[in-house]
Amino acid sequence: MTGENIQIRKRNINNKTMKKSFLFLIAVSLTLWVSAQSTKARQEIHDNILLSASNYVAYVDPTLPLTPAPKGYEPFYLTHYGRHGSRWLIGEWEYQDAMGVLQRAHENGKLTERGELLRMQMEAICQSATNRRGELTGVGERQHHRIGKRMTEHFPEIFKAKNTQVDARSTVVIRCILSMVAECEEISSFNPNVKIHNDVSESLQYYLNAGWEKRIHEDNSVKWKSVFDYNKEYVHPERFWSLVMNDPDYRDEKIASRSTFMKRVFDIAGNMQSHFGNEADNVSDKDIRSNDIQPENGIVNGQWLDSKSLFDLFTEDEAYNLWRCKNIEWYVNYSSGISPFTQKNLLRNFLETADTIVSSKDYHGATLRFGHEVCVMPLAALLELGDCYPDVPMDSLQNLDAKWANYRIFPMASNIQLVFYRPKKGKDGDILVKALLNEREQTLPVKTDMYPYYKWSTLRTYYEHKLTSFEKPKMKGRR
Repeated sequence: MTGENIQIRKRNINNKTMKKSFLFLIAVSLTLWVSAQSTKARQEIHDNILLSASNYVAYVDPTLPLTPAPKGYEPFYLTHYGRHGSRWLIGEWEYQDAMGVLQRAHENGKLTERGELLRMQMEAICQSATNRRGELTGVGERQHHRIGKRMTEHFPEIFKAKNTQVDARSTVVIRCILSMVAECEEISSFNPNVKIHNDVSESLQYYLNAGWEKRIHEDNSVKWKSVFDYNKEYVHPERFWSLVMNDPDYRDEKIASRSTFMKRVFDIAGNMQSHFGNEADNVSDKDIRSNDIQPENGIVNGQWLDSKSLFDLFTEDEAYNLWRCKNIEWYVNYSSGISPFTQKNLLRNFLETADTIVSSKDYHGATLRFGHEVCVMPLAALLELGDCYPDVPMDSLQNLDAKWANYRIFPMASNIQLVFYRPKKGKDGDILVKALLNEREQTLPVKTDMYPYYKWSTLRTYYEHKLTSFEKPKMKGRR
């Protein structure tokens, strides 16, 4: 072999080595990035254990200011969908199942000291929950008052105009109706002359709380196995069981499993913030009347119950892993694949209502819709707000929280607002729109050179094409 050939071979070997090293560095960097992102959710839950409650997380008021309107523009219309505020658990059975396990263990002498305290805490909660299933709490009502107040403060041009009209609609569920009332009260307080129309009807359910199409059911059924697999991997109730039960072999045949019992108590723990808000501070005497856990029930062993009263039952790892299971479950059901198209009727209502408003040159007002988290979450994905619609393969859901965390999207009182802007009188220009998720500005799936503002015509065309593509029936092959 000549000296020249030897040099060429050495260069090739060096190039291959450098290429392998480069690819290795990329792989390591990606791994570290995913780990860092995943650590972000873990760190957030470490900093605030209440976030592990998933859909029971109490609304956190925004602190960042909104971007001012572009020069020469002003807001004239706001279209919205909002979840009801903090509530009691949907069914009394959610309390009674856990209470039954504790009561039977008590009667059999199987509770530890912490188990007995839990039984007393649960008894107090159950007494307060009687005939309250799914109802709006005082915390939930106050959330919507604050949201309504901020709407008027952020967009006074919309709500202070002489001809302002507000069309507010709700599902037929009481907690949603009361949430609507709370926001409308704030708007009326800001402008007593505003014309508000409220409507609640089964006839509105087809877009305010639509059912699932058959093909979405079928698609989710295929993906659902992943949820069970991760539940088996992440949920380990042994330590929790031994904390409240003094007999490791004790069995309660009336509940499916120890994991089920652990999840029931964890849900109740997470939902305590629906009664006491986001803070763990004990309730002072002056606040007692504004909370749902009454004085005769709220003091257990000389201590007031509060939003973190039951979280000492769970280690940080247990809380994080229980949240991860819920995170995967919500993603699979509502934000992956075609799941977001459960809200195609709602998005079409957004588009068609906006068409009517935008064509009216002198209109000022809002369309407010009130419903549930099972609509907010898929609507946020369908609109492609920010990071609400990531593509995570079903075989990689262990890394889901690197890209997606449910509590950032659908806390109690979660809401989506599209705010429309038009040129001021005497000026020309396109209609612009910006999107808010929980009152925080979001990116949208079309290009813009003036973020967070986008041309409505471009955005509307994008969404119309998206809906049409989904709704268009597939052509059958020739026989």
